[in-house]
Amino acid sequence: MYKNDAIRFFGNKTKVAAAAGVKPASVSVWGELVPEKNAAKLQMVSGGVLVYDPEIYAEYKRNRREELNNENQSSN
Repeated sequence: MYKNDAIRFFGNKTKVAAAAGVKPASVSVWGELVPEKNAAKLQMVSGGVLVYDPEIYAEYKRNRREELNNENQSSN
């Protein structure tokens, strides 16, 4: 679940935080994706309009591992 989709649905970061049961400052530090534990709750609270898709998170983790691996490769 993308953070921007959640903000669009609820109206602002403060309302997303209330729906997720976290402090507004937490939403501000989320990356592009809503953390998985919060995404599941937001899916429930939104009545299924927002969808937690585990594959999006798996793909993000795969891409991140590849980026980190590439960063650690020597150019020599």
